[in-house]
Amino acid sequence: MEAYKNWVRQNKDYVHSLESLANGLTWLLPERFSASEIGPEAAETLVEVVAQQLYGDDKKWNFILITEASKALLRLALFRDSGYKMLLHGGETPNIDDPPNPQNNPGDLAKPGGDLRPAYLNNQYVQNPWNREGKALAALNRFGENARMVYDPTWLRRTQQPGVITSTPTVVIERPTVSSILSEKGLCGGLFLMGETLFILRPLIYVWFIRKYGIRSWKPWLISLAVDLVSSSVSSLATKSKEGTNEQKETNLSVAEKDELRRRKVLWALYIMRDPFFCTYTRRRLESNQKVLEPIPVVGLLSEKLVDLIFGAQTRYTYMSGS
Repeated sequence: MEAYKNWVRQNKDYVHSLESLANGLTWLLPERFSASEIGPEAAETLVEVVAQQLYGDDKKWNFILITEASKALLRLALFRDSGYKMLLHGGETPNIDDPPNPQNNPGDLAKPGGDLRPAYLNNQYVQNPWNREGKALAALNRFGENARMVYDPTWLRRTQQPGVITSTPTVVIERPTVSSILSEKGLCGGLFLMGETLFILRPLIYVWFIRKYGIRSWKPWLISLAVDLVSSSVSSLATKSKEGTNEQKETNLSVAEKDELRRRKVLWALYIMRDPFFCTYTRRRLESNQKVLEPIPVVGLLSEKLVDLIFGAQTRYTYMSGS
């Protein structure tokens, strides 16, 4: 400790600069943003701030409920349109299957009477028409077909047998439905659909019970935690269950989907930042630790500003919702 104090005395200018930087960080507090002319960048935070200023702390939950309901409906629509594939980052990232190694399946590179493109290209880009690479490959494929029709000799077409009609095979993609998933994957498919639906509806359920019982009630906190646990449990069962004789009943996850499941579990840490757990346990622990560090130069000031940032962010539902 004496060596640290000596270093502080010898570097007063540097310490003063750090303290000024720490004071400047307080402008990042949500309270500062709410009074700023720029306002929050996120639309959800803007809705929350405006609703709180105009209608108060209690009635702002009506607007947050409408926001979460809109998000839930949109994500359910995305879940259906994607063929009931796991939503990555709330649907912001397209869920693209991992391309298999073509060296392991050389027979997939070219099949008689089929598409000459590698199978992994078909799986990746045909199923995701919004992908730029998929659009480029589709355009190249159409260009090759048109060129073949233009340069096909006329005499060769005349020598073909009459009545024989040549046409380019068309790739028809059938989007999975709930019934097809249940029939093909059985219990695993049903558990997967249940887990994803619960995860999508969890924020809406949480806000609904906050609106009914209040933010300081344990009921919304416990119900939301229970929904998260059930969602994660049934999703794990869906990916690990091997019931049935058909191997297709087991749901295989891609690398991106495994990362998504890990990301969802990391979001559980936000429960210690939500009331009433925060005001009962987390806040007291942060304040006690801050008092211990307060006498230490620089460190005490930085810890104080960090605690202020945490307290400010905790007051906004948007920052702690995990939705």
